[in-house]
Amino acid sequence: MLATESQSKRMRHREPPKFPCETEVELDRISGLPEHVLHQILSHLSIRDAVRTSILSSKWRYKWTTPSLVFDSNCISSPSQDQALIKNKLVSVVDHVLLLHREPIHKFKLSHRELVGVTDIDRWILHLSWRSVKEFILEIWKGTRYKIPSCLFSYQNLIHLELFNCLLRPPSSFKGFRNLKSLDLQHVTLAQDAFENLITNCPLLERLTLMNFDGFSHLKISAPNLQFFDIGGAFDDVSFEHTFQLTLVSIGLYDRNVALSGSSSKLLSFFANLPHIRRLEVQSYFLKYLAMGNVPTRLPKPCIDLNYLSIRVNFNDMDESAAALCLLKSSPNLQEVEMLARPEEQSGGRTINISWEDEHWTNLLLQLRSVKIVGISGVQAELDCIKFLLSNSPALERMTIKPISVDGGWDLLKELLRFRRASVLAEIIYLDP
Repeated sequence: MLATESQSKRMRHREPPKFPCETEVELDRISGLPEHVLHQILSHLSIRDAVRTSILSSKWRYKWTTPSLVFDSNCISSPSQDQALIKNKLVSVVDHVLLLHREPIHKFKLSHRELVGVTDIDRWILHLSWRSVKEFILEIWKGTRYKIPSCLFSYQNLIHLELFNCLLRPPSSFKGFRNLKSLDLQHVTLAQDAFENLITNCPLLERLTLMNFDGFSHLKISAPNLQFFDIGGAFDDVSFEHTFQLTLVSIGLYDRNVALSGSSSKLLSFFANLPHIRRLEVQSYFLKYLAMGNVPTRLPKPCIDLNYLSIRVNFNDMDESAAALCLLKSSPNLQEVEMLARPEEQSGGRTINISWEDEHWTNLLLQLRSVKIVGISGVQAELDCIKFLLSNSPALERMTIKPISVDGGWDLLKELLRFRRASVLAEIIYLDP
């Protein structure tokens, strides 16, 4: 049967079947990825680049709204050096993103070198108060300390809080962060009672970092789930309560003029609630603090789990050397020891003979494998300490010595090589300063 004229026209103008081209297939491979994979990819992009993906297609319009928002110097690009223009661009970006973001915000970070207006930050924190934020990081690099608005203390879903250059004044109604596990406060101002209430009322707290703070000087740490504690600053006292899970401690006391008060041993009180400590770093002048009061020969309960010990010590101070010796004798399972001399206090020509061998202990450090001693000048107390470590460590594999200067280096090395070693495998490595 012959086709009619109209049927022939339709047949002539019929379009051939479409097949996806190779480029479209490649695009579909990305667009068809699971949602959580796309969010993971976008989370590694800057906010600026992530938002740009919204123009790809209607499907991509809101894919950039990942749960993590990070605003830093990478989220804006401007060849201009005009600080006001850069600030305005940053404010505009944050406002725009928060306005259009429809998904939950689990993480919010603001870190920028340029001064951002206080009212802008206040507005963003208030906006986030109803977004169930779990991780909040605020780093103010310039200007006076930013006063945290009271609405931040209503973030009851917080798991991680990190503040830099901030002033904290919690409202009287603040009952703590019930879900907080990690707290990082650096260059902050906080009243003594507010600090104690903050720590006590975070029952799930596992990690605590305090650096360069003021407003409080007595560090009373009561945290039953605390595992990691890192502090550096000027303070008068530190004590632990209900911290039986604490295993990693790093403490640096920046004030070298430690005031002696009372005869009670700081070593005993410090370790009373640290039965499971595994790693201890005694930095700056904190050993001077631990040496206050009566220094025991050994701790009543040895630090059985301690396997790493780092001490900054003035070897010419009898009390500090006694405290260091007490720590070594009370840690039978140490595997690694690092001792850093404070040469600025050992250069006065004063010589104090510290007897490291009075009790004639032998093989105290059965597990010790590695020792590093840095900044020594060759005074007798330093040599006695090295001799003690070599003669009481039968499993020692390596001892690294690095003096403060090259003067007398050859004589020091010859002296070290004459010391008796409990380990036949012990190797002494001498590093030039």
